[in-house]
Amino acid sequence: MSLDLIAPQPLTPDHHCADFSCGEPVLDEWFRRRAMVNQVSGASRTFVVTNKERRVYGYYAMSAGAVSHQLATGGVRRNMPDPVPVMVLARLAVATQAQGIKLGGSLLHDAVSRAVNVAQNTGVRALLVHALHERAKLFYEYYGFHASPADPLVLMLRLSHAKP
Repeated sequence: MSLDLIAPQPLTPDHHCADFSCGEPVLDEWFRRRAMVNQVSGASRTFVVTNKERRVYGYYAMSAGAVSHQLATGGVRRNMPDPVPVMVLARLAVATQAQGIKLGGSLLHDAVSRAVNVAQNTGVRALLVHALHERAKLFYEYYGFHASPADPLVLMLRLSHAKP
């Protein structure tokens, strides 16, 4: 399948979101109901990949956060205050029509690059994600994330070790 997609950009009201479906109802519902509300309020920032007609084929959302030493991996908590400041990758999803073309990996790479840029200007140690299930956990581990010793579905990527 060949899709002519545009690089990730901030979500705006001009993007076509209503028919987005990735196969995970919780991610679909959040995107349709909360993404723009959160974008406007500043609760999170959502970035979308679209075609020329502004139809969304993938998205991710990020926000600021913190992780306790108890939940953090050793490399994230070492020599850091408790809690440790992090960026949170709150959501990442690819539309069913675009699955299998490595768009998820591309979205994750963009999210990591943005988190690294933030870390260079503020006190942020890692990018943290709450994986929905084991399959999602394996996806993040493939890209270098490490599971929390206290919760295997909470994963972290230390930003000083990331390749933007």
